[in-house]
Amino acid sequence: MHHSRKVDQDDIVRARNVLLASGRRTPREEVDAYRVLAQVSPASYLPRLVKALQRLSYGSGSGRRHAACLALREEAVAAARAVDPAEPARADLLYEALDTCQRELYTLGRRAEGLAMRAEMLAIGRAQAELSRDLAVKGLRDWAAGLSEEGRYAEAADALTEWVAAILPDGPDRGTLAWSLLEWIAALGDAGRSGEALAAFETLVRMEAVEAANDRGPMACHLYSLIGYAQMLDDCGRGEQTAAVRQEALALLRELAATGERKSWSGYQASYWAVLLSFSGADGERPTSGGPRPPSGATPRQWSPDARRRYFDSRTTLREEVDALALRAAEDPDRHLAELVRLHRVLTVRSAVYWEHRTHLFAERVRSLFDDGVGLARQLAQHHPADGTSILAGILIDRSTFHTAAGEFGPALDDFSQALRCLGEANSEKPSPPQRPHHREDRQ
Repeated sequence: MHHSRKVDQDDIVRARNVLLASGRRTPREEVDAYRVLAQVSPASYLPRLVKALQRLSYGSGSGRRHAACLALREEAVAAARAVDPAEPARADLLYEALDTCQRELYTLGRRAEGLAMRAEMLAIGRAQAELSRDLAVKGLRDWAAGLSEEGRYAEAADALTEWVAAILPDGPDRGTLAWSLLEWIAALGDAGRSGEALAAFETLVRMEAVEAANDRGPMACHLYSLIGYAQMLDDCGRGEQTAAVRQEALALLRELAATGERKSWSGYQASYWAVLLSFSGADGERPTSGGPRPPSGATPRQWSPDARRRYFDSRTTLREEVDALALRAAEDPDRHLAELVRLHRVLTVRSAVYWEHRTHLFAERVRSLFDDGVGLARQLAQHHPADGTSILAGILIDRSTFHTAAGEFGPALDDFSQALRCLGEANSEKPSPPQRPHHREDRQ
């Protein structure tokens, strides 16, 4: 941008008239006016131009971005950079402009440029943190998510380790701690740092247990964390500890089946479930064609637009592959049934995450997938008891968590109990706890 060139006085008068005129002006008229006046008085009008360009880039409000969305957002970044570095609001202004621009770059598949802008956002966050002495650096989570999508798992894990260390002392009251712990656990797991991932998962489980016990968080979130922790323990070969954690989950499910949640929560626990479900299915869902993989442990809102599009669009191809494989498995189950069960689970997980992300009525959209998955797993257990029984247990646990997310605690307990019997971990039934009063509260 060139702010030193001479500006026609008539243009200046027209621009001021547009801004002073009564009535509603269009975003385009605002941008044109601020472009002129920013050359005359950059200190006053450059910040306004930045915000006006961003508003215009969103389009007419119909849900469709402006045809020149990227150009407008790049212009906003350039205008923000041109603001005097001595201006106190410059850092936040530039950060916001970079944020909207990087999202558009990712939407267009220009990932390297998008990640470079996230790096610049992180640099701004570090500079601000140094001045404020706040250890929670703005931009770290977005940077980590971008690194994870590129397969740079060790760097992502380091970034999230720094982030969690900064916010952990504040405890759950900060609001983002549980979600950050999920991202951290997944990043550590992806980086092959299983010992640290297990320790982080234990931190999450302890926190959710305290929150649930003190009626500050849903019992369901404590349950999901226990089930996820048990799976990671199992993957790491810690069978005895795995069984003990699953018994804790069973006791919690019995209480839920008997009394329900002690409070009525706002519904975010279904999103928590979806994150842990996708995390648990991550190994079977890694793209094979070199495209971006969503950061396991993060909600879809934190995925880049192209990674999100790729992940969800894959459901169509997966459905076709599952249907074709089902025909072959019917003719030759020994050869094809195990792969059908695996692929069907991938489809189920992606569909569950997709619909939970879009509607609180997600349960009816995916119920048949969970039911069909259990049916296929039962067939596999009959044909190959040695391997199929443990696979059936895992898919029963998937459906148990689905029932829990849908508020169907009785069926959830039934499925989980069946899963433990498959694993040889069933114990005698215990009496249900007494009924507790219910009241509504949102988690902070």
